[in-house]
Amino acid sequence: MCSVVILFRPDHPWPLILGANRDEMANRPWAPPGRHWPDRPNVVAGLDKLAGGSWLGLNDEGVVAAIMNRMNTLGPQPGRRSRGELVLEALDHADAGTAVEALGALDPAAYRAFNMVIADNREAFWLRNLGHPQGWIEVWPLPPGVSMVTAHDRNDTAKSARMRSYLPRFEHAAPPDPEAGDWRSWEALLGSGDRAVGEQPTDAMAFATPSGFATVSSSLIALPAAGRKRRPLWRFAPGRPGEHPFATVAL
Repeated sequence: MCSVVILFRPDHPWPLILGANRDEMANRPWAPPGRHWPDRPNVVAGLDKLAGGSWLGLNDEGVVAAIMNRMNTLGPQPGRRSRGELVLEALDHADAGTAVEALGALDPAAYRAFNMVIADNREAFWLRNLGHPQGWIEVWPLPPGVSMVTAHDRNDTAKSARMRSYLPRFEHAAPPDPEAGDWRSWEALLGSGDRAVGEQPTDAMAFATPSGFATVSSSLIALPAAGRKRRPLWRFAPGRPGEHPFATVAL
């Protein structure tokens, strides 16, 4: 149950701040964000070494894309394509709107159910695929403010103990300040292992379970407004945040 938190401020010098924890089986091989695809030299993304795709990436044009499983759909399924391909597909496009248009036209039955976030410094979207043969990939623009997406619907505090506890914390926390290099508030929240938020370890923001399912990495991404002489910023923790420090990714 990965988590993505988005602060969308269309008129701000840093319109988009994204925090993301990746929850996965600890023995699934991966590589940290980098330019891993020779046919996509403009893409920086984490590499899933098992399937070849990614869970989170950014391109040089300023599009960011993240993929999450829906509930009870962890892992591959025979006859269906890897959901990690969709991050790379989104990053083939120069803006979020074009990427969403292309992904929204895909066959939903080709993939297991997923949630996805695609954004740039002007627009942000949540995509939902329930995996039904007769369905379609649904697309919603994200409103200004804080949105949280996990294996449940956006901001679904009724069904998700994690969102019920952490969405208000992100909403009330001091936003990261990329200009000053101050990410402390969201770094602390992403690394929070507060077991009191629910009945299961996985209700916390960062966790580890006896089965090996755990929070295996964390990211913070900031996109600057158009026309500013700033580059996107990516901070990455190569393990459970709170135990592994964040460092700047070379873009």
